[in-house]
Parts: sequence; C-alpha cells; structure tokens
Amino acid sequence: MANVTAEQAATIKEIVCEILELEEDEVTGESLFREDHGADSLRAIEILASLEKEFKVTIDQAELSRMVNLNGVYEVLAESAGW
Repeated sequence: MANVTAEQAATIKEIVCEILELEEDEVTGESLFREDHGADSLRAIEILASLEKEFKVTIDQAELSRMVNLNGVYEVLAESAGW
C-alpha cells in the first residue's frame, strides 16, 4: 500500500463505501469499483471530490483511470497529498 496510515486508509475506505452504498467488508483493496460493485463514472467523480474535500488536496481528473479500486485510490491520494 502507498504511504497511507491505517487511520487515513480507514477514512478513505469509509468515504468510498458510503458513496458506493456498500458495507466496508464488501470492499477489498483489489475489488474493482465498476466491475465488482457496479459503480458508474459519476460515483468515481463523487469519490474524487469527497477525498479532495476530506484531505484538502487537488487530484487531477486524469487520475480517475487509476482509481479503480481502493489500492489505486490510496496511491493516487498519497501522491497528490505528498504522503
């Protein structure tokens, strides 16, 4: 996992699960948002915006292509936040 603390990872997962309307035990680091959980592109943008607000960072929308699962979100967010 990227340089994300356990606390940050828990917050990220909570945000993602809330937006995808899933229980936390349904989402793993590798489970794909679109293929495994039926998320559409609007949900992906909502995840990006929520993470930007929560962590006070700016994430380039081009990074959405990497944010297909929790591990991808951790990596993009860590890079954007400079963790």
